Amino acid sequence: MADQHAQSGEDKRPTEIPVIRWEEPPEGPVLVLLDQTRLPAEEVELVCTDAPVLVEAIRSLAVRGAPLLGIAGAYGVALAAVRGFDVDDAADALAGARPTAVNLAVGVRRAQAAHRAELARSGDSGKAAEAALAAARKLHAEDADASARMAERGLALLDELLPGGGHRILTHCNTGSLVSGGEGTAFAVALAAHRAGQLRRLWVGETRPLLQGARLTAYEAARSGMAYTLLTDNAAGSLFAAGEVDAVLIGADRIAADGSVANKVGSYPLAVLARYHHVPFIVVAPVTTVDPETPDGASIEVEQRGGFEVTELTGPQVPLTGPGGGIPVAPLGTQAYNPAFDVTPPELVTAIVTEVGVVSPVTAEALAEVCARSREVTIG
Repeated sequence: MADQHAQSGEDKRPTEIPVIRWEEPPEGPVLVLLDQTRLPAEEVELVCTDAPVLVEAIRSLAVRGAPLLGIAGAYGVALAAVRGFDVDDAADALAGARPTAVNLAVGVRRAQAAHRAELARSGDSGKAAEAALAAARKLHAEDADASARMAERGLALLDELLPGGGHRILTHCNTGSLVSGGEGTAFAVALAAHRAGQLRRLWVGETRPLLQGARLTAYEAARSGMAYTLLTDNAAGSLFAAGEVDAVLIGADRIAADGSVANKVGSYPLAVLARYHHVPFIVVAPVTTVDPETPDGASIEVEQRGGFEVTELTGPQVPLTGPGGGIPVAPLGTQAYNPAFDVTPPELVTAIVTEVGVVSPVTAEALAEVCARSREVTIG
């Protein structure tokens, strides 16, 4: 299978528009998001003036990706506090907007805790709002730092597992700067390999039904000058069989205490394929994605999304003809099974790469040790 060469040109962030930012215009503070439902056709910003608008942005996937959801949730709490809304109500609505991504609740509760602590200390609602905003900004900065460290550790792991470079990496969904305060999780590792001259090919699964791979990862790869090829999700098996995949790199929306990984639906079949073909299956995620309160994969709540996402084709500039706002591709009334995520058991995961260390083999004990190390770093 012939390889194409990477595009020449400047290696830069996929978009010059910040994915998320806090602004304070004269009419009052707002949270500004890059609307990811409009990519790659156009880069359009969505302005959130209160928590309900942000909740809808989260549910519609205008803002998405585990680390970024945590950041957005924290900023949403700050937005409610600064604008004088009920902070606890806003926090509950935000934390429940998408049930599988644990980072969302982590970010929300961190900002909420900062608000409560300052309110209890000073009784000043203005200072409490400032504390919530400071917590959100700190989380934002921490995620950018975590992204850089995961990229470094992930590239070192690839060099260890696959000496000699020339990596052909298969990824799924979208895990770059569109989901992070930095350059992402799994995509950041592939980008580091590209910059080091060690990436031969990035295989991008389209990620049905909402095509995050085709619309977003391909967009990021193209803008970064990476050698990449898009494939339909059901073509991955033939790619493995042809010996064209050296490693699989994915992100995670929740990692249970036993190391089970919930990620975009379609990840588990890739893990099975990788195991059969003796290919490393690597998960890249910040420690905030690990949920010690979820004991195992069976305990992870998997978000079920509307059937119209399967029975209709939707995307930027698609005519609004179906009940869900897309083009019908199935008979009217067809029922659809549409889980947003699936769960990969720890025995199929070669390694979990976090900002504080690599877990391999993946066991509950090793994962708990990395989480404890993260808490020590935070306290220190």
